[in-house]
Amino acid sequence: MGTEARPVVSLRGVRKTFGENEVLKGVNLDVAPGEVVVIFGRSGSGKSTLLRCINLLEEPTSGSVEVAGIRYEAGQGNRRKRNTMREIRSRTGMVFQDFNLFPHLSAIENVIEAPITVKGMPRAEAERLGMRFLEKVGVAEKRDEHPIRLSGGQKQRVAIARALAMQPEVMLFDEPTSALDPELIGEVLAVMKDLALESGTTMVVVTHEMGFAREVANRMAFMHEGNLIEEGPPAELVGGAKDPRTRRFLEAVL
Repeated sequence: MGTEARPVVSLRGVRKTFGENEVLKGVNLDVAPGEVVVIFGRSGSGKSTLLRCINLLEEPTSGSVEVAGIRYEAGQGNRRKRNTMREIRSRTGMVFQDFNLFPHLSAIENVIEAPITVKGMPRAEAERLGMRFLEKVGVAEKRDEHPIRLSGGQKQRVAIARALAMQPEVMLFDEPTSALDPELIGEVLAVMKDLALESGTTMVVVTHEMGFAREVANRMAFMHEGNLIEEGPPAELVGGAKDPRTRRFLEAVL
């Protein structure tokens, strides 16, 4: 990463403990504007927890998180903490494994809910914006359908539109294809690829889809037992990972 661009995301010494279990053990990570970083590793290595610490769905036990110049330090006072968390969350978009759509709202209502309630956007403006993003992800014709009438791939594309509608500085994807039937995975990955390559969206993606990682990521980062072990461009990592744990994992999945 060049020195000219300040990172959009910067983690320093991030630890996260649940009871006796230390899930993150002092992770450092920078993500540059427009960069796509894929985090990969075995189940239970701390990948999803790391992602959830970026937007403070999980509060780090220690360390600091900075997103778009807003800095959160573990242990800061309550009022300041609430403000910081709100600021950071308004700058991040999150796409979950299981869609997390509101079942009682139509596709367009799911997408415009946050711009109206969080940003105070007038409904007509929110609907115009919402339709733009539903078109972008290829489900504009489903605007009035409720989630129960959508396929898994369509639900996930609505969820991506919903995250984009907040016009975040960074998009976080937590295993966005792992709940999908195999034939639907491609349509979601195609939307993500378009966001990365055509729109230049800054993205941090936790995924097992190594084909997507190799094609779209600027950088891959391997996690093992709560540590970020090794990171680098896909060609470098896939072709010649230095750490034997990274090599063993890649040999098993590729």
